[in-house]
Amino acid sequence: MAYTGRILRVNLSSGKAQSEPLNEKWAREYLGGKGLAIKYLYEELKPGLDPLSAANKLVLMTGPLTGTIVPATGKLSVAAKSPATGTILDCSIGGHFAFELKYAGYDAVIIEGKAKQPVILSIAGGKVRLQDAVACWGRGAHETELALQEAMDGFKFLVIGQAGEHLVPMACISSELYRQAGRGGIGAVMGSKNLKAVAVKGGGGVVVPDIRTFMAAINKLRRENTMSDANMWVYTDGTPMIVELTQTTGTLPTRNFQQAVFEDWEKIGSEALKKVRAAKKACFACPLACGNYSRTGRAAVEGPEYETLALCGANCGIGDLEAVIEFNRLCDDCGLDTISAGNTAAFAMEMAEKGIYDFGLRFGDVAGYLKVPALIARREGIGADLALGVRALAEKYGGKEFAMQVKGLEFPGYEPRGSWGMGLAYATADRGACHMRAWPIAVEAFGEMDPFTAEGKAGLVKEMQDDNAAKFSAIFCDFWAVDGETQARILSAALGREVTAAELKKIGERIYNLARLFNQREGFGIKDDTLPARIFNEKLPGGPSEGRLLPREEFVKILAEYYTLRGWDEGGRVTGAKIKELGL
Repeated sequence: MAYTGRILRVNLSSGKAQSEPLNEKWAREYLGGKGLAIKYLYEELKPGLDPLSAANKLVLMTGPLTGTIVPATGKLSVAAKSPATGTILDCSIGGHFAFELKYAGYDAVIIEGKAKQPVILSIAGGKVRLQDAVACWGRGAHETELALQEAMDGFKFLVIGQAGEHLVPMACISSELYRQAGRGGIGAVMGSKNLKAVAVKGGGGVVVPDIRTFMAAINKLRRENTMSDANMWVYTDGTPMIVELTQTTGTLPTRNFQQAVFEDWEKIGSEALKKVRAAKKACFACPLACGNYSRTGRAAVEGPEYETLALCGANCGIGDLEAVIEFNRLCDDCGLDTISAGNTAAFAMEMAEKGIYDFGLRFGDVAGYLKVPALIARREGIGADLALGVRALAEKYGGKEFAMQVKGLEFPGYEPRGSWGMGLAYATADRGACHMRAWPIAVEAFGEMDPFTAEGKAGLVKEMQDDNAAKFSAIFCDFWAVDGETQARILSAALGREVTAAELKKIGERIYNLARLFNQREGFGIKDDTLPARIFNEKLPGGPSEGRLLPREEFVKILAEYYTLRGWDEGGRVTGAKIKELGL
């Protein structure tokens, strides 16, 4: 089978590392990636622990297809308890780190404890070492990784910037300069352990039962499925094409979600990005090559992706593409999640606009906006407050009704008043407001389903959440529109046993319920499955969604139906019957 069958456990407090067998029963029930990482954390973390304490654990988890030639399977799952939300947290990061880890002989690394001083964890040739990183501490993610590339030839790296070092709850982990595990403060967990970087170099390979048959099937799949018209938008346009979709459907967050259309959207949209695109980049074994290197003036970055264009562009009133690219680069170098950083800047701008508190930031003010990433990352000046994130800022100064967050995680780039399904998806996502757990806007505002009705939304969101939980555990990239039947056939060939689409659906449901159980024992429930008051009370002022809001009574109805379909009780708790049914 395609697993290595080994887990590496590293205790930074003691400096000891040991290899242990992969739990094969768990691997069968949770596959890998997101699901298996959550399972290990659920079993090993004590409820109520401080996410920034040595007791938290950082899990780097590959999938069963990692390291094979299956397209779009190059991502790594990174998981821990979130410093931003207190919930379970899993992120994914693309590039080439995951396959190097698999080729080094491990399905996963579980990092425990806290080093006495900054270190780099190095894994290569059967040797695990902790190297001194004092000289790297205080450096940006870019400078750090470039220096490590020069010193450690052939390695791939995960690194943090100053934001992770300063335990900022929107800190991310970076790889290959521009790939990020971004949300929920996962970089702060790494920083709390005095872990500046993880370096890995593989020397082995991956075994599948029948390599000739497997390769023939995958090459056919690559030609006929992956490189089909349904997927080629990833290469030709990438996510910036969504700017036009959200603008024309009235779902583009503008000026801290006060509006849902942006007058300068064309300046930051797909056609504008194409004009400054300098090169393409792909993750390991992926023909889709979603990465776009953009350069305009002195600003250069891989990206920006749609979320950055929306939250750091329109949402901050910034229609200057060069400024958005530079903001993106600064966040990447400092090690900040652009979604949370953009939201926080926009919230501060509206606070000033409404006279609540003045951080000196204004919508459309490029000069002030470009100072934000470094100040947040170092907790300097206004950054000492902005580093808290939107929820904590609102609790400290006011403005809770327009603090666009769920469970402490800031909104992605889709306006729920123009896509009621997205509202439910945000409210019920396991890590807080998230578009990666379910993306119902694709069939609502962007498709043929009425976005302004409760009908059908609970079932749609549940199905998407379960499907994505399984997909991200096998670690198929979100950008590949691969159905359950195809996923099952690929996994069957790789694992040497029959896997069915129905089994994958059950695995996805099991994973989503386990994540809910993790959050449930941390005190989360129906009180947390909600949205900011702005979504319920303020009508959108213009565009295709003009006059729309998500009525609270309709949201309550959708949520209750969602709980029923999940088999949870009326308070959103996983029931004993559901636990038994799923073998939890």
